[in-house]
Amino acid sequence: MVSHRRPDRPGPDRAVRITVLSAAMATAAAALGAAPAGAAPEDTHETARAAVDRLYAEAERATERYNGAREDLGLLRGRIAAAQDAAARTQEDVNQLRASLGSMAGAQYRTGGIDPSVALLLSSDPDTFLDRAAALDRAGERRAVTLSKLRRAQRRIAQSRAEAAGALAAMERDRAAVARHKRTVETKLERARHLLRTLPDGDRAPLGRASRSADPGTLAGDAPASARGLAALAAARQALGRPYVWGAGGPSAFDCSGLMQWAYAQAGVALPRTSQAQRYAGRTVPLSQARPGDLVAYRADASHIGMYAGNGQVIHAPYPGASVRYDPVGMMPVSSVTRV
Repeated sequence: MVSHRRPDRPGPDRAVRITVLSAAMATAAAALGAAPAGAAPEDTHETARAAVDRLYAEAERATERYNGAREDLGLLRGRIAAAQDAAARTQEDVNQLRASLGSMAGAQYRTGGIDPSVALLLSSDPDTFLDRAAALDRAGERRAVTLSKLRRAQRRIAQSRAEAAGALAAMERDRAAVARHKRTVETKLERARHLLRTLPDGDRAPLGRASRSADPGTLAGDAPASARGLAALAAARQALGRPYVWGAGGPSAFDCSGLMQWAYAQAGVALPRTSQAQRYAGRTVPLSQARPGDLVAYRADASHIGMYAGNGQVIHAPYPGASVRYDPVGMMPVSSVTRV
């Protein structure tokens, strides 16, 4: 995120009300809604930058919740499809069982359904009758087995339909969550953009600069821990300069966790979608032992994530308006390092 080496400070919503501002800072003060009376211009700019940092961080947390809700939606769609397929297959079995029972009933009707003891008395050939009676007994057993199968199949259909209905209800809830998180992200980003517009060009430029360092390369003592880490790092480098777009998973745009998932997919490794889940996608190692290709999660809630690139640098998708770039690994508080 922007200016991550500073801790978050209270934003404009919690600052002291403005009482006196110089005419030169009136526009910025109106946008910020918060600067101490008589504050120097640099203090007001600092407050604005801190507010932008905070808003970007809040937007990123909402973005990861949005990504998680979308992932849940995909899983639910799969559950619904599986339940519907199972119900359809079982319905075919039910149709066949019913047809079989119909054939049995027709055969019994054609024989007249005479009581076996009466039929024996009337039979001129007892041996033939006994053979037929045995066949009827076997037919009765088959009918009982078929009826049992039919009942079980009908129960399976009811269960599959109930599962599909439950998944559909959950999907509607998750759709509402996706929409809610989307609105939250858009609100935070619009407030950040509004604050940025209040800053003079000279103060706004550092917030949007393309990179804080050159390509760190891979030093002799900074070799990747695995071939897949090397492949993922190579993929992430290919994404340098592509824009941050919240909710995007590549290949033309990314958010932070989308970049990590895409880069590792190019290495043949399936990562989960959110930064919170990605931090548990491998073995945790100390920051002092980070190797190129390792995932570096930031903040206690792992709401931001990047990839260690060597030489004390990470590749990451920073925030809206910026592109995939290198930044110092210590740009924000590191919560964990994961070796995939």
